[in-house]
Amino acid sequence: MTQFDFKATARNDLGTSASRRLRREKQYIPAIVYGGENKPMPIAVEQREFYRVLETEEAIYTSILNLDIDGKKQQVILKDMQRHPFKPLVVHVDFQRVDSTHAVTVLVPLHFQNEDVCVGVKQQGGKIQHLLNEVEVSALPQNLPQSLDIDVSNLEVNQTIHLSDLQLPEGVTITALTHGGDTGVVSVHVKKGGKDESEDEEGGEEAAE
Repeated sequence: MTQFDFKATARNDLGTSASRRLRREKQYIPAIVYGGENKPMPIAVEQREFYRVLETEEAIYTSILNLDIDGKKQQVILKDMQRHPFKPLVVHVDFQRVDSTHAVTVLVPLHFQNEDVCVGVKQQGGKIQHLLNEVEVSALPQNLPQSLDIDVSNLEVNQTIHLSDLQLPEGVTITALTHGGDTGVVSVHVKKGGKDESEDEEGGEEAAE
């Protein structure tokens, strides 16, 4: 599993105005660390490195992050992030403390493989439809997958791959399935105006002649 290191400092100056001032300085992002046996701790995480990883590493959302808070290290996961409504800025970050004995839930991205050789597309004239792009899973922090790969090469027209069809790493569960929510993930449908419709139109024209 990929690991990331970020430096942060405890925040004593709290409140909306303090957070705005922190963001204007463009050095730190207001954040909070919670969970475990310790109380929630307001912190400020260094902006430059956090933005760099956020823009280049998808795995930041599903990996253990190492926070160095004034010299004291804590392992966390990125639990929530608030963005500015129209500016490319992160206004606040929520980190959750983790340990190797307690499961956590995260949203894991889905990666669809072999779409270019999918039977339903190449041989049957269909079109792939992604019904989900991510799924919530539960696992011990050290078992968290960075993504789930889905092979669609054998998917035919009018077929759907559901959550229960996904191959999961050991120790990982899909939270929706524990509540009976076996929804579709990806499917193949006939294109509008595709082969079947064209044949019907030609047949109609021949009958008219």
